[in-house]
Amino acid sequence: LTGAGLAVERTEERGGDVLFDVEVTTNRPDAMCHFGIARELSVLLDQPLRWPEPAFPEAGSGTAEAVTVTIADPDLCSRYAARVVRGVRIGESPEWLRRALLSIGLRSINNVVDVTNFVLWESGQPLHALDLAKIAGGALAVRRAASGERLTTLDGVERALDPDVLVIADAERPVALGGVMGGLASEVTDSTVDLLLESACFDRRAVRLASRKLGMHTDASHRFERGTDLEFCRAAADRAAALILEVAGGEPAAGAVDVRAGSRRPRRGRLEHAKLCAFVGAEIPSAAVGRWLAGLGFAPESSEPGAWDVSVPSWRYFDFDPRRTPPDAASEEIYPADLYEEMLRLYGFDPVVPTLPALGGADAPKNPIVERRARIQGHLAAAGFAETIQYAFIDERDDAAFPHVGRTARPERTVPLVNPLSERYGVLRRSLLPGLVESARFNKRRGAAAVRIFEVGRVFFAADDERSLPDQPERVALLCGGRVGTPWERPAELDFFDLKGAVESLAESWGVELTFRAATLPAFEPGVSAEILAAAGGEASVVGLIGRLAGEEGYPLFAAELAADALLPEPAEFLARGGALEPGAPGVLDASGLEVEAPSRFPGVAADLTLTHSLDVLWRDLDRSIRELAPADLVAHGLVDRYRGKGVPDGAVNTTIHFLYNADDRSLTQDEVNERQAGLTRALESRFGWKG
Repeated sequence: LTGAGLAVERTEERGGDVLFDVEVTTNRPDAMCHFGIARELSVLLDQPLRWPEPAFPEAGSGTAEAVTVTIADPDLCSRYAARVVRGVRIGESPEWLRRALLSIGLRSINNVVDVTNFVLWESGQPLHALDLAKIAGGALAVRRAASGERLTTLDGVERALDPDVLVIADAERPVALGGVMGGLASEVTDSTVDLLLESACFDRRAVRLASRKLGMHTDASHRFERGTDLEFCRAAADRAAALILEVAGGEPAAGAVDVRAGSRRPRRGRLEHAKLCAFVGAEIPSAAVGRWLAGLGFAPESSEPGAWDVSVPSWRYFDFDPRRTPPDAASEEIYPADLYEEMLRLYGFDPVVPTLPALGGADAPKNPIVERRARIQGHLAAAGFAETIQYAFIDERDDAAFPHVGRTARPERTVPLVNPLSERYGVLRRSLLPGLVESARFNKRRGAAAVRIFEVGRVFFAADDERSLPDQPERVALLCGGRVGTPWERPAELDFFDLKGAVESLAESWGVELTFRAATLPAFEPGVSAEILAAAGGEASVVGLIGRLAGEEGYPLFAAELAADALLPEPAEFLARGGALEPGAPGVLDASGLEVEAPSRFPGVAADLTLTHSLDVLWRDLDRSIRELAPADLVAHGLVDRYRGKGVPDGAVNTTIHFLYNADDRSLTQDEVNERQAGLTRALESRFGWKG
């Protein structure tokens, strides 16, 4: 499954079942259910697939005599199917149903509601059960809400509606939010006798708009927003009716109300075996391609040897974008590359031999902006600063709290985001400092003794003409603070002058001379902040700022921000003079052959040891021995303190060492760490312990 694009994050055995935690991408709503995963496995394992076809006797008057359905807005609801089940007994679900829901984190409510949840997770089609007796006039209409209408949803919240929200209404009032949640007034309760089962297909954009407007996200809206199967509505209602008869009794009314208000033009394509193999770069067996297409529901028809005409199955409709198709065409043509990718994910990437594509022509000239950025990054990394990458969008209040380099000549305007992820990310940043400061505070709160970080990135200022793109200058921001070094390495507190030296060193590497002028700046301590100036055309201008941040808890933080243009106002001219740096040149980090080891995702366990030893023992000797004797899962150690004084024998010293244990595959227990630490302690005391 993981190799086919459905990443299995973990598996777990529970009560004889094996649970798969599968990460499904947003373009695959068909796989957001057990049957969808089963379809994938049937193709991957070449096993038959079977949908449990419901079969039950229908009795009494027909569903159409019990309720009528009208779709007033066909652009928002293309199909609405309903079934009636009479004489049900609402109660507790049987053990198998409760266990199935509990295994995926759902609590049992009652036998009818549990069935609708079960079918949703089984098939991917959201369902809703209503108390038939509470539907006024025996009529339902799918329509836009009227301005001022209100509905109390199943979560007990009364919600104000407007025409952007789709509702299911009876003859008197709305009884449900289309594609989101049912209404409290029509819910199934212990006194319910007759049920109406709803299975519909709503417009995904309309559901997304309503969900965001009302601040609601449900299992149903999650699927409708991504697109459901138009052809499966009736089958899901039949499946739910059959299960309700099994767990709650009753008699199904004859037939179903099934109103179609819209249709989708079928999407078709053509897959040629030779082009597929050329696209993938491997020889995929032709028989396997035909089998995979059939198993995935593409109904392949072999029009000639090595070619198939295919139809996109209804459950994959939104996953295959059509080409430009005339409005009067009977069907829509899809891109062949989409089919190639579908076959490649089943074939797998491992059998494809990695090769570099042949590139003709001369290399493009080096981009001076990219060269400048690389040189800045290399210099600051060599100076001991770690690079960070922050979000380009931030909270408007954080943005306003910091000064903005070089923008004092005209009024500043933020660039708001039309569709922000949250209130914290409402505008594009005008300074790199808010993100850098937040990263530093994050590390301080987690025990970092010191921080030295930087970022090179763009900031955004609204243009004078609202129709123009924002101004996007590049900035360099640095931040440091805390205590670096150990008692063996002459520890020092990072301060204003450490940061000032780093900024000056960076400027000197470009042949730029900076001057500093005391200034009062927002977010900085008065008297410990300054503007940075550089001469351009014989006149000095403000190109940056530097200072101590105000109101910091723990150790102070010192921050600076500099306009990248101050280092290289004319990048093209600099490069023309031969200023470009090749990999391996001084000040540039050559990343060839660099190996990166990902940290463990499990928490570590810390331990400390205070060792009394002779003053003649060097930290170098202790460090070498710890590395030699290191027990399993010891990932880090370091010097904490050296103490001489009361309680320590003459000629001896107490050295406190910090250890961190961390496993890659699990969380270590305290007993495991204690056992390993005890063995290491005995070995170190045997070698270096005080024997005076």
